[in-house]
Amino acid sequence: LNQGTSGNLSVRCEAGFLITPASMDYAGMATDDIVQMDLDGHHQGQRKPSSEWRFHAAIYRHRAEVHAVLHAHPANCSALACLNKGIPAFHYMVAVAGGRDIRCADYATFGTAELSESVIRALRDRKACLMAHHGLTCIERDLPRALALAIEVENLANVYCHILAIGEAEILPDDEMDRVLEKFSHYRG
Repeated sequence: LNQGTSGNLSVRCEAGFLITPASMDYAGMATDDIVQMDLDGHHQGQRKPSSEWRFHAAIYRHRAEVHAVLHAHPANCSALACLNKGIPAFHYMVAVAGGRDIRCADYATFGTAELSESVIRALRDRKACLMAHHGLTCIERDLPRALALAIEVENLANVYCHILAIGEAEILPDDEMDRVLEKFSHYRG
């Protein structure tokens, strides 16, 4: 989903959260490179936290059920985000992100409080959002589920990009998406 040192991961812990360090290649990362942070932005460890720590902290402050945050720059999600497009209900699997659509957060400079506020708004009642001119953020109860969600959203973005290259997508009606969401609430528990 990522190239080089882009993107970041975090998991909630008793003292706040653990997050990947800034500008470090994941292939060479060791346990000691992970940064511990509290929800106010204070960090411990030998490395600096990811520049996106603010929206990770904001998510943990606003969403008690979230225990993992994944932020990435996958190609198709980023393409849609650069068009300031979310992903509408062209396919029932859009509901995997928790709603009738996957919103695109308004643009703000990376690492800023403004970006955190924009991401929080876009994630209201959702588990994933695109970020205008940036990438993707997914939230879940653990890292494996966050990764699975990110892979699914990137797949949806890929299909949606193909549809847009051909024409316009037919959007499922709200009542159908509500039925799917109800079924998913039991199926995906």
